[in-house]
Amino acid sequence: MPGIDECLLEAMALPGARGAALVDWSSGLALGTAGDSPVGDHETTAAETAELARAAAEYESFAPAEPAPGTGPGPGAAAGPPVEDLIVTTRTGYHVLRFVETSFDSSVFLHLWLDRADGNLALARHRLRTLAEGLVLR
Repeated sequence: MPGIDECLLEAMALPGARGAALVDWSSGLALGTAGDSPVGDHETTAAETAELARAAAEYESFAPAEPAPGTGPGPGAAAGPPVEDLIVTTRTGYHVLRFVETSFDSSVFLHLWLDRADGNLALARHRLRTLAEGLVLR
C-alpha cells in the first residue's frame, strides 16, 4: 500500500498530468505535492481547492445526509466521504478532486491537474479511485 509520496508519483504518471497534491480540506494545507501548481504555488492551490471540496462535502445539495428513497443504501451502509469526486473543466485543463476515506475524519482529497489536450479524464478518475482506496496515511 503506497504512502503519500508514492501515491502522488503514481498520479503524475497518468497521461497529461501536470500536478498532484494530497490536501486536507478542513485546514486547506497540502500534505504532499508533486509536479506543478496551476498558480505557481502549491499552498495557494491547496487552499483554493480546499474551499471547493469543503463546499461540496458540507452542502446538503451535494452530500445529503440521507439518500432519497429508493436511490441508495439504507441504514447500516458503509460510511465514507459524502462526495466521491469533483471534476472542474477549464479551457486548458481538468482538475479532479478525489475524496479519500480515512480511519479518522475523512477530510482529505487527492487533487490531480491534467492538461486538457493530453489528459484522459476517464482514466484519471478511475486511477485516482484506486489510488485513494490504497493510500496509507502515515
